[in-house]
Amino acid sequence: MSRKISFRGLLAADSQETIPLHTNNGKTGYRIVKFLGISNTPGDGNTEAILKIYKIPQSTVTATVDFSDPTLVGVNYTAQNASTQITSESIIFDNEIFNQDIYIQHYSRTGGVSANYYIELEQMDLALDEATVATLKDIR
Repeated sequence: MSRKISFRGLLAADSQETIPLHTNNGKTGYRIVKFLGISNTPGDGNTEAILKIYKIPQSTVTATVDFSDPTLVGVNYTAQNASTQITSESIIFDNEIFNQDIYIQHYSRTGGVSANYYIELEQMDLALDEATVATLKDIR
């Protein structure tokens, strides 16, 4: 049986935050269903934000998006110009199931602009072998 849970928050420019998901037995798995982002000052000039979700904490916050990175599970790019036209694109690797904490980071190309995020996860029960595989993938 699965159910949906969500997380939302505000990230300062060039910062990272932990979304706590781990359990003692690791038998609860998660998959990203929806990932959205928007500036905390919509309509206020030109902004560009890159939000990324990783399975392990990152040592730096960068604008680089590398789909070959096995720890990357989702990306959101949002741009807004001075005429308040907003472009937003989310890419989610929905085949990724994880059972540990995830880490969201925000890179602001325009400097100093914070970004809101919304993450919707599908929560599911994992069998012991699935939990072991998910944990080992997260450790890699």
